[in-house]
Amino acid sequence: MLSRSYTNLLDLASGNFPAMGRERKRLPRVMTVPGIISELDDDQANSVTSDVPSSVIQDRMIIVANQLPVKAKRRPDNKGWSFSWDEDSLLLQLKDGLPDEMEVLYVGSLKVDVDVNEQDDVSQILLERFKCVPAFLPPDILAKFYHGFCKLHLWPLFHYMLPLSADHGGRFDRSLWEAYVSANKLFSQKVIEVINPEDDFVWIHDYHLMVLPTFLRRRFNRLRMGFFLHSPFPSSEIYRTLPVREEILKALLNSDLIGFHTFDYARHFLSCCSRMLGLEYQSKRGYIGLEYYGRMVGIKIMPVGVHMRQIENVLNLADKEWRVSELKQQFEGKTVLLGVDDMDIFKGINLKLLAMEQMLKQHPSWQGRAVLVQICNPARGKGRDLEIIQAEIKATTKRINEEYGRTGYEPIVLIDKPVNISERIAYYTIAECVVVTAVRDGMNLIPYEYIVCRQGITKPESDSNSSGPKKSMLVVSEFIGCSPSLSGAIRVNPWNIETTGEAMNEAISLAEPEKQMRHEKHYRYVSTHDVGYWSRSFLQDLERTCRDHFKRRCWGIGLSFGFRVVALDPNFRKLSIDTIVSSYARAKSRAILLDYDGTVMPQTSINKSPSEEVMSLLSTLCSDEKNCVFIVSGRGKDSLGKWFSPCEKLGIAAEHGYFVRWSADEEWETCGQTTDFGWIQMAEPVMKLYTETTDGSSIETKESALVWHHRDADPGFGSSQAKEMLDHLESVLANEPVAVKRGQFIVEVKPQGVSKGLVAEKIFTKMAENQRRADFVLCIGDDRSDEDMFEIIGNSMSRGIISSNTAVYACTVGQKPSKAKYYLDDTSEVIMMLEGLAEASDPSVSP
Repeated sequence: MLSRSYTNLLDLASGNFPAMGRERKRLPRVMTVPGIISELDDDQANSVTSDVPSSVIQDRMIIVANQLPVKAKRRPDNKGWSFSWDEDSLLLQLKDGLPDEMEVLYVGSLKVDVDVNEQDDVSQILLERFKCVPAFLPPDILAKFYHGFCKLHLWPLFHYMLPLSADHGGRFDRSLWEAYVSANKLFSQKVIEVINPEDDFVWIHDYHLMVLPTFLRRRFNRLRMGFFLHSPFPSSEIYRTLPVREEILKALLNSDLIGFHTFDYARHFLSCCSRMLGLEYQSKRGYIGLEYYGRMVGIKIMPVGVHMRQIENVLNLADKEWRVSELKQQFEGKTVLLGVDDMDIFKGINLKLLAMEQMLKQHPSWQGRAVLVQICNPARGKGRDLEIIQAEIKATTKRINEEYGRTGYEPIVLIDKPVNISERIAYYTIAECVVVTAVRDGMNLIPYEYIVCRQGITKPESDSNSSGPKKSMLVVSEFIGCSPSLSGAIRVNPWNIETTGEAMNEAISLAEPEKQMRHEKHYRYVSTHDVGYWSRSFLQDLERTCRDHFKRRCWGIGLSFGFRVVALDPNFRKLSIDTIVSSYARAKSRAILLDYDGTVMPQTSINKSPSEEVMSLLSTLCSDEKNCVFIVSGRGKDSLGKWFSPCEKLGIAAEHGYFVRWSADEEWETCGQTTDFGWIQMAEPVMKLYTETTDGSSIETKESALVWHHRDADPGFGSSQAKEMLDHLESVLANEPVAVKRGQFIVEVKPQGVSKGLVAEKIFTKMAENQRRADFVLCIGDDRSDEDMFEIIGNSMSRGIISSNTAVYACTVGQKPSKAKYYLDDTSEVIMMLEGLAEASDPSVSP
């Protein structure tokens, strides 16, 4: 199989992207037989329907999941395979929400073992007939990947089970992680075989493939890629116990959109990103996003829904089947409560049985009348924990039936075998209430299915009065994903058996009108938020998130799972030392403005005083008569003045420009609009209050400002305290001549009219007044406060303070979004650049 984008792979690998519009030439989709790729055509037919090219017509969706939505079984003669769609697969159902014109291709594994000799033929058949690309995992990798890492590590941990002992969850085994990575890489190779990165969307599903985004992003920087997690995402306190926690987080962040069923799961993920990676999320116009190296990674919160048409189709059959009437006859005169669960340790089946026992004990009137039918679907996993819970369920059922049962009546009917959807719907039809007591579950669509079945099929030709009002009742655990969307359900803590039993009694005892109102409310939601609505919403958000992909310059940096893509403005580029030195040499009057911490001094350095190398470079630059050199810093004037006293001609702007000194032999000037610091007596007590209640925080007192630091505090608590403090200070200081600002791990109160931008403007103005208007400007900084300097340069040009022909080099330290047009990677590159300038000023200086 060949990719349509084969000719672009060299460009993609090197990160050199041509200008990409929607009018690009196209290769055929997927070649399924050997042949020659025909010449590219312009595909002019696309422009017939509209003046504006439609991205939907051209786009294709590649859905990647652990298993394909296909059933496979050996033919009776044992020669070859027969395949059919798995109608119950969510991956197949979600096509309802995608545009009719959108081609859908599936990549995943099969549920059966296929002999190596048959794999090519099977791949060909699946691609031609089902548009499926199978990934065949070697048996050793499959066992360690699925039954090992996925089922022994990720699945229990994501359901809040810690490996407290070797028997309880299992110790971390790095060979299982290596198999997980290898399996994800094999899936990526299958995607790469068929992908056209310019046209295709990729939608990855569930925890089996959480590192797949990194493999694909390494190959295609601008790929439009979404990920949806169908399981819970645990709190940071649970997740951080995973030894490969950062690798998985960073891999997920290589997606463009990450989806979760509930806000709780998304909140836990965002908390992990904050605590482990130092990333803070932003909310803008209702959309949540994480800025990650210039890319905005969207966070989608949308619970999946049921496939309405499939259920209604089965309902049409179920109404005619003998099974419904047989069940009505079997449970005649009884009130049926229903449980439908997979047999696993998190479904809380035994808790449900104990709650039923409690109801019969507390409300004896239900004895002989109430029946709990518990359907247990076959277990997907295996292990000692599962065997224990199965034995426990059977023992509890036997004990309760012996105690409360009588001739012709068993309070608990346990169905421990596979039940097809037709029979399941028959049980929904006769059940007065569905009970879900899972202790942790990603979504659980059983309540949704039940609601639709209780609504039944509205037949226009039938008498509207014959069907009567619809009703349904739900008792659901508060720890399942569908719980927030079912506001009319009775929510319970399944661990509290007494309250769950009382909730079951309440559900079947409510007045009929109340049951009908709750049902109507639920049905309105479930019928309008089906699986098609979910997939359509996800695609719309993915398109919105990726809207600017082809307008930005992207390149990959980092090794292994530290890999990420930096996406920046097309005009943003690395500062060439040769270019700036050449421009520097031609200039007649130069302004050089340098931040200190993070620019000429590494942030990680414990000794904050300047090195001899920095002092020597600054002295050389200052000795050049054409130069006006300034250190512009947030630090206090005393420490800066002491450190740089040997550089007599160096200008210093301290405390973001409140104090300015043009040279060592001049006095400090005050540049603020006021010298009244009475506000300190008002602000300091507020800051002390928050410092006392926030462990790890501190107050820095400057002559002109107060700064509250919370870098060493708990990330979540420190951030919320900073937000609260900002509101508190703004209220207290509303009538004072100060500005209250929040920065990275700080809240600062300083006089109004003080910023690094105003310092830069002051320097340019004074140079112009002295007939030395700058024709070369170098401005370097690394944080938010330096952005004011970068912004003011453009304003100074428009006002004539510096010439429109001035060579301007506004440069930020680090590859990140900035108002500067240039960047250098770190302080060492800044020093190298300054060495080049110093050598141009004084040829005797060695590089």
